[in-house]
Amino acid sequence: MNYEQIVTTWRKLHITNAAELATALNGYVIHFAYHSGKIENDSITYNDTREIFEHDGVVNYTGDLRTLYEIRNAKDASNFVLDAFENRRPLDINFIRDLQYQIAKNTYDERRWKVGERPGTFKKNDYIVGRFDTGTAPEDVEAELDALLSEAHAIQPETKEQSLTVAAYLHAGFEHIHPFSDGNGRTGRLLMNYYLLLANHPPMVIHNEDKNLYYKSLEAYDVQDELEPLKLFLQAEIVKTWDIPYFRHKAQRLNQQSNT
Repeated sequence: MNYEQIVTTWRKLHITNAAELATALNGYVIHFAYHSGKIENDSITYNDTREIFEHDGVVNYTGDLRTLYEIRNAKDASNFVLDAFENRRPLDINFIRDLQYQIAKNTYDERRWKVGERPGTFKKNDYIVGRFDTGTAPEDVEAELDALLSEAHAIQPETKEQSLTVAAYLHAGFEHIHPFSDGNGRTGRLLMNYYLLLANHPPMVIHNEDKNLYYKSLEAYDVQDELEPLKLFLQAEIVKTWDIPYFRHKAQRLNQQSNT
């Protein structure tokens, strides 16, 4: 399936509530949580992620507690997004704070805690972001994030490609601001997917094995103000996420129904 076919199939599902969304995302949430977590923490495994999502625990776990908390938080964040979708919660400053809290709770180390950092609150200090800067200064985070959201909400996409362009811009801008002391990547990826869900557009998994190209695409925006590399990358990740037997079968069945 290509990008156009995937989005068309998604829209034919006519998803209106959390139960329908959970059904449409059958298996997806585990893959998203695994890959999004793995990009930041190489200790995360697919089996541990699946066990926590399906059974709320792991057997014979020998890893560190932070990794376990990160996986459990990913499950809580997924449920948070489902509830937000059910209530059509607006994507605003409070939503972002609450989302990051779900992702980062119980994972801040002692060093961050001592300098006043807390999950669910914007950073109070500067932190290195990539090779080139430290993101937005702490005192300017809320204003810049509010401006980014206002720009995104001011655009009313008329096509699926425009929805993806806005999602790419939102994600690039969020990562450039880097509003929290930790968890920005995981928060930003889930935030982008929530925007797409509200736009009746399929979400995506950014796969761990593609993270170098992902970082280069974000860097193109940071350094050269070029959004197209990120948009093309995200489009390819959507195809990689959904061009699978389960979704191809669903597309075929929906096409048959529409032709009868």
